[in-house]
Amino acid sequence: MIEANGLTKVYGSKTAVHGVSFAVQPGQVTGFLGPNGAGKSTTMRMIVGLDRPTAGTVTVNGVPYAKHQDPLHQVGALLDAKAVHTSRSAYNHLMAMAATHRIPKSRVQEVIEMTGLTDVAKKKAGGFSLGMGQRLGIAAALLGDPQTLILDEPVNGLDPEGVLWVRNLVRYQASLGKTVFLSSHLMSEMAQTADHLIVIGRGRIIADAPMQEILSGARQSKVLVRTQHASVLATLLGDSGVKVDQSETETLQVTGVDPRQIAQVALENGLLVYELTPQTTSLEEAYFDLTKDEVEYHSHVSGQPAGPSSGQQPGTDQSIPAAAGK
Repeated sequence: MIEANGLTKVYGSKTAVHGVSFAVQPGQVTGFLGPNGAGKSTTMRMIVGLDRPTAGTVTVNGVPYAKHQDPLHQVGALLDAKAVHTSRSAYNHLMAMAATHRIPKSRVQEVIEMTGLTDVAKKKAGGFSLGMGQRLGIAAALLGDPQTLILDEPVNGLDPEGVLWVRNLVRYQASLGKTVFLSSHLMSEMAQTADHLIVIGRGRIIADAPMQEILSGARQSKVLVRTQHASVLATLLGDSGVKVDQSETETLQVTGVDPRQIAQVALENGLLVYELTPQTTSLEEAYFDLTKDEVEYHSHVSGQPAGPSSGQQPGTDQSIPAAAGK
């Protein structure tokens, strides 16, 4: 279990993380989302003791990370896949880590096989592709069979098979009762992987709830309606205060009303409706709704440079903080 209480990190005049409190529960996969610069990586670094909090506390399995006598057995972390001695082979890198905790060679071989590194285990890590580097980082995180996994962008650089493998891996680890905390910019993948979401924006927690609760509360329900009488039905529904958008001649997007009410209006007015489909809110839509006022950088579709948000210096690169890797 990971517990943060009033966690704050200040760099000079910038507050990267501002008094956040949350708990990551065992037995489920908890996703950590937020725009670029929101404080995700800083929070994860504070959890594993790489950054010292300016204020507040964070514990892993009830103890600050630095006080664990056997950290590899308590916490497995992937924060930077490039944090490897480039002249060492994957096997020697893992063996060096194992030696610090008296982890047997058999476990090193086990995680090499588990992560698909068998064919490259004796090759220098400096020559690894991004995806193979990620696999090595995950192997290192799993080495001590830890009770808690913290993975920052674990699917970055992986092919579709690798992405599926990571999804199954973290869900399996959670099924064993372990704590799994991971971040990702791939919304579609997070939607299939996480049970619970914590969303951070400008260093503050803006959502902390089960996945389904976040999806159901993101927007008013939408219904796709197809009928030859679209204009007539749009007028009838609009008169009752319902929002109706007509995208095509026979297609309506109706917001904020139950499908049964739409059907009732159509029936009462003798209008044939040949499709009436409730639209499910995607995680990407929910994410944009939650973070629309928390994005630090903005890009314009027109391609014209956008001015930086409040507090940003001119010349900072613009980026779109969703559905894309770092």
